[in-house]
Amino acid sequence: MSDRAGLDRRDFLRAAAGGGFALGGLLGLGLDLRAAQRAAARSRFANTREVPSVCPYCAVGCGQLVAVRDDKIVNIEGNPDSPVNRGTLCPKGAATYQLAVNPHRVTQVWYRAPGKTEWDKSKPLGWAMREIALRVKKTRDATFQEKTDKDHLGRPLTDAKGKPVTKTVNHTLAIASLGGATMDNEWNYVQAKLMRALGVVAIENQARI
Repeated sequence: MSDRAGLDRRDFLRAAAGGGFALGGLLGLGLDLRAAQRAAARSRFANTREVPSVCPYCAVGCGQLVAVRDDKIVNIEGNPDSPVNRGTLCPKGAATYQLAVNPHRVTQVWYRAPGKTEWDKSKPLGWAMREIALRVKKTRDATFQEKTDKDHLGRPLTDAKGKPVTKTVNHTLAIASLGGATMDNEWNYVQAKLMRALGVVAIENQARI
């Protein structure tokens, strides 16, 4: 026996042999995890950078890693660092690459002017974003209400003695906000802050993450 701390050569061989028998017993019972480990091993694409993202489908919000090479997406897989899915994806989420890299994907804004029957498919995204901002501001400016003397049913507001009163509301009832199921908490926070700053009252987020 060695006087040094820890296992000596004989103890090491004895422990290794015992471990080998234990592993052999597990393998004999059909508990061979080596194939599963190989299948779960992530295959990294060469010369790529990975961008963290979120699956665009259901309300679970699984984390994804988007592999990019030369500004083009070459792969999308589950993010093992995400506390939501730990690198796993459902069949729909695993097929996200086919959604992003697809010759049939719509890449231009479709716009149908008032009174028109045909879509204009040549509008750029920047035009659409500016148009939305202008229309939101125009609607808010035209309908913003600082004070009111009526309740939500249109009845006159009165105090405890029945005297007419006014109430500060600072809102617009002409704009509503409807969120999507894939909005995560951060997006919901910014969305709610923006809508409340505009004075929007009708705010709803689908799935309410």
